[in-house]
Amino acid sequence: MISALQIDKFKQHLLSDKQAIENRFEKVGHYDLERGAIHESMGELSSYDNHPADDATELFEREKDIALNEHTEKELKDITHALQAIEEGSYGVCKECGKEIPVERLEALPTALYCKEHSPEQLESHERPVEEDILMPAFGRFEYDESEGTAFDAEDSWQEVARYGTSETPSDIDMEVEHYNDAYVESEDPVGYVEDYENFIGTDIEGKNITVYPNHQHKSYEDLLDEAGTMTIFGDLPAGEKEPYTEEGQDYYR
Repeated sequence: MISALQIDKFKQHLLSDKQAIENRFEKVGHYDLERGAIHESMGELSSYDNHPADDATELFEREKDIALNEHTEKELKDITHALQAIEEGSYGVCKECGKEIPVERLEALPTALYCKEHSPEQLESHERPVEEDILMPAFGRFEYDESEGTAFDAEDSWQEVARYGTSETPSDIDMEVEHYNDAYVESEDPVGYVEDYENFIGTDIEGKNITVYPNHQHKSYEDLLDEAGTMTIFGDLPAGEKEPYTEEGQDYYR
């Protein structure tokens, strides 16, 4: 059973959180919701064609402030109910089944008035933004696909985040991975370029005068072609185009 000393500790913690929230409300004016009108921060010209984007920005900020305010008010209400339960002597006992609430649960959530089994918030929401019903990948629901695209899509967003590290190890990946930094799906995708030769091929401003700048990527590219026995990574050149590039063809054309 929870001791009087533990209850007093939780009470002090709740009182401290309550005071912090009240101070926050006083300082920010309930997230600026006590302000008379949104135009006070933008000016009246934003309602005309001068700066209409300001209205959209302020609308987003106001919606965010309303959500933050509702969340904080609920937090304050939960604290008040927990303090009331302490005064009534019912703190630490589930309001539904009457069983004791584990101390570990109260340490994690001091406002808990129900045990885990009878918590009112049991459902996990799987709702998605309504826009996803009409948006197709890669801008709708996230999924891996084999389609080629130049846009920065949801798959690219995941790769950009995953390259900083995930919980997966090389043994969790269904392909050969040499380093933990590559332990995410399609880590071999190039970043900043599409084809390997873009790292060592250059042209002038008109796209002419093709120049090769030898580097380690150029050498790896040549080694790859030599190993495959082809002239390009997407296959060999037709016979008529290949002959001038081969040793036999060069001797013939001399």
